[in-house]
Amino acid sequence: TGPMSLECLGNLLRITLSAEYFEDKYLALFVVDQSGTAWELDEAMAAQCGYTVTYTTWRSIEFHASALSCHSHFEKGVFTVTIQIKASHAPDMSNATTHLKSASCHYGPWSPRELICESNYMEVSVRSEVPQTIKDFVQDEPEDWTLVLPEAKAEEASIWQIVFHQPEEKRALLVSNAWSAGYGLNTTDSRVLLRVPYTAAQVQLVEVGVLLLAQQDARLCRSNQMPSLQDQGVTFSVLRSSTFYKYQWVILMVDTAVACPVDGVDYMNKTITWTVPKYIPPVSAGMTSFKDVLVEAGVDLRKLSAKEMASRKYVLLNELKAITMKIPIGAEGGYYKTSVSNGQLGVTYTINLFLEHQWEDNKWRLTKHTIIKEIETPFEQAEVAITNNLNLSARLMNVTVGTFLPDVELVNLTIEGVVVAVPEAVQHGYLIHRTRYANGSKAYVIQVPLDALSVKKEYMREDMRAYTLNVTLTFVTYPSSETFVVPVIALSAVKDAVLPSARGFCDGKNLHLIITHGNVDQNWLPFISDWHLTKEAAQKYNYILRDNGTHLAISVPFLSPHVSYEGFHTSAIKASFYLTLKDGITLAQRRDFSVSCIFSPSELIQCLPNGTVIITAIKLVGGEDLDTALLVLRDRQCKPSLVTEKTATFKFNVNTCGTSRKFNSTTTTYENEVLYFRPGNDAPIYQLKFLCSYAVKQSADVQYESKKNPPPSIKPGFGCLALSLKLFKEKSYLEPYQESEFPVVKYLREALYFEVELLQPKDARLDLNLDDCWATNSQSWDSLPQWHILIHGCENNKGSYRTVFHKVDYSLRVKFPQHLKRFEVKMFTFVQGTSLLQE
Repeated sequence: TGPMSLECLGNLLRITLSAEYFEDKYLALFVVDQSGTAWELDEAMAAQCGYTVTYTTWRSIEFHASALSCHSHFEKGVFTVTIQIKASHAPDMSNATTHLKSASCHYGPWSPRELICESNYMEVSVRSEVPQTIKDFVQDEPEDWTLVLPEAKAEEASIWQIVFHQPEEKRALLVSNAWSAGYGLNTTDSRVLLRVPYTAAQVQLVEVGVLLLAQQDARLCRSNQMPSLQDQGVTFSVLRSSTFYKYQWVILMVDTAVACPVDGVDYMNKTITWTVPKYIPPVSAGMTSFKDVLVEAGVDLRKLSAKEMASRKYVLLNELKAITMKIPIGAEGGYYKTSVSNGQLGVTYTINLFLEHQWEDNKWRLTKHTIIKEIETPFEQAEVAITNNLNLSARLMNVTVGTFLPDVELVNLTIEGVVVAVPEAVQHGYLIHRTRYANGSKAYVIQVPLDALSVKKEYMREDMRAYTLNVTLTFVTYPSSETFVVPVIALSAVKDAVLPSARGFCDGKNLHLIITHGNVDQNWLPFISDWHLTKEAAQKYNYILRDNGTHLAISVPFLSPHVSYEGFHTSAIKASFYLTLKDGITLAQRRDFSVSCIFSPSELIQCLPNGTVIITAIKLVGGEDLDTALLVLRDRQCKPSLVTEKTATFKFNVNTCGTSRKFNSTTTTYENEVLYFRPGNDAPIYQLKFLCSYAVKQSADVQYESKKNPPPSIKPGFGCLALSLKLFKEKSYLEPYQESEFPVVKYLREALYFEVELLQPKDARLDLNLDDCWATNSQSWDSLPQWHILIHGCENNKGSYRTVFHKVDYSLRVKFPQHLKRFEVKMFTFVQGTSLLQE
């Protein structure tokens, strides 16, 4: 319990640091010797002194210490190890908390020779037996030994020299030099110890051949055929050495050879097979007899009984030449951990096997060989499950990513190319939750509002919108600090599309479409057939195109190239305007709108008092191949004077072009028709009738005075006119409002007095006439809605309060009364539905 726990496991001590307590802290490990001095532990010192530090997938840390480690105290079969741990939240270890742990373990009896294969070192300790004859020898002159061999130590029993046996040579090192080279040497009252890091210079790799009985399949066994023999080699790390030590006057030599298996592992049929040969030449040299005493195995330094191994489906085979362990991948005792290969996520299965082999031979009597082998299976790629659970009521995308093993942590997100740490993701609208499961695994839940800027919205069909979340997650593994990324693309279809809607109306001269934007048409563009209607293109045809963000307004004149005419009668003309919204990227047709209105034929027919008729014939829907230049009147010699793609204009007198007349008591009616004939065919395929009516019972008094003046002639022309529009305070039109007084505040039904004046040119021959005058709801003259005050020079008879014209008389200020027009309007407000537009 607490931050550390300990276990005595034979000649090894294990101290486990709690993951919960030391998680997210920086650690420094020290070993304390008998004098109280703390030695900081690093990799080189650990391998030389008999310590091992491992990190498990659960982020806990294990510390192993050999019974004869450098700083342990061994007395009467009990070895004591003291460690010190400093933990801090800062890399520089400031404000560190210190933890001290001392542990004692009993170990015995010792075998004459004991071999330990740890993950970072090999260790051999042998009994330092002294022959009886030497023990009884009396040393007369102890100082002579020092004179003869100055290198010798003064202690009663101490290591003097170690000799490494290489194939090509033997190399001898003094104890001090061997220690500097990374070797660990030690003696007790009864034992000599040598510890070798696997990276030591004198370590050799030796392949040991094993004669194995390869089991055949069940069919082969049932046929009673003999099994075949298979020769298999296992590589060992080997150190051949002899250690010399002095006892009184005698120099004694012991064989300190050690060997540990490097491989011997196979992965077949989802099973780990670990083979360890029994006869290892370096440690079996000089043996002529061999007998197994004990073969035991386990996991994590713990021996398992036969029943425990069977429950885990472990198999331990003690064969003639080798010991074999078979472990199903994924079995209890091991654990999966996350691995990354070439940026790809995968898993490996790791198990820390423990094998103890004791045998008797004629050289050492009893040898105990302990092998600790961490086995990791090859990389196996893993897929990451991504689940999107849409919370429609909260308008949230709930994306679950995982499951992951406990050694994985989410560190950042890449949102629209920007890398964001997990704590900062909330500023982008992302909420991240970690879900832990009973087996220690976990998943990450990412919650993103549908309306977040990084969620792409796309219209699908009808009332459906597609919401796409595209974010990349970066994970890190512990303790290996490998990183991998998981692209997350989550798609949700939601019935929340609001399509644009439209209303249309006409004002006698124009067709208007006002389109209310929805939430799916941000990149939809207006088209007339295949013609993209831009502001610049609209100006070319005198169309008006406005978009204030919420509404798109289009106004086109009645006689326009893109207006379709579907009916032409003497009393009415049906005109239609069609508009299509297309996707701005794919140009797919998204929405169609149209406005149709009935117009008066007076827009196309002018019956002048002098009997002149001007008529504009229109190409109707269905007659697209009709050539307007070939249109004629009843008299086919009467052809149009002006032709466009869709219209033809005729100008003629009622007494010409085959016009017929009808009389009644009050009117004379003239009729004619516009015809279209195909070449060589006298039956018209196009026929538009029209008429003009004149009153016959009208009288007028005309004063006539004969003068020989030339007849007046009026020619249309163009020029620049300077005009002003002023608002006056009173009906007297004496004091106008100044610019500084605007905006002028008036109440409903109060009178407004307007004056329009022709400023230039000052020509008495000119008359100013007002044709149209209208009010808008904003400062823009073409904004909607509009209310017409004057129509064709007359007051609007649809209003509750009609416009009142005021006569303009000559005065000091008014030199040309015909250059001014004055009228009075009652104050009103615009209404939309039942609501007043207060602005």
